[in-house]
Amino acid sequence: MRLDTHIHSKYSHDSLSDPVRILKVARRRGLDAISITDHGSMQAYSSSFRSSDPLVIPGMEIKTARGDVIGLFLNEPLMGTDYFEICDQIRDQRGIIVLPHPYRRSCDPEELVSHVDLLEVLNSRSRIQENSRAQALSHRSGVGQITGSDAHTYSEIGRAVTEIDGF
Repeated sequence: MRLDTHIHSKYSHDSLSDPVRILKVARRRGLDAISITDHGSMQAYSSSFRSSDPLVIPGMEIKTARGDVIGLFLNEPLMGTDYFEICDQIRDQRGIIVLPHPYRRSCDPEELVSHVDLLEVLNSRSRIQENSRAQALSHRSGVGQITGSDAHTYSEIGRAVTEIDGF
């Protein structure tokens, strides 16, 4: 299964991409699943997706005082700015906590990694050095790895894909 779990739509302040067109592009690029992780919003999930579209994993990226965090498999939007409270909200929804682009934040990700399920070790918008440091952090901490395109435009969808067996 090929998935891209870090895509933004027009419901983020920094993207113009339509959720329905995101799914069409994802299908053309051979993705089996995606997550639209808009900044502070889950409005993209009010769109009408077809059963022939890739699997859509409800998610959201939220800015906290310690940098961004992504929740996957969410049922409702996340609220607040406290990193640890957001992690609790994701867990309460039985979601998955992802630490995106760990070396593009103001605090040391070493302080946060023990509270997440997955570490984004390849972000297509991060520098090579940042991604290398994220991979090293994953190895040191034993936290699972995931990748994300961090797509803000259609052309970026699928630039970083996680491949897993089964689902």
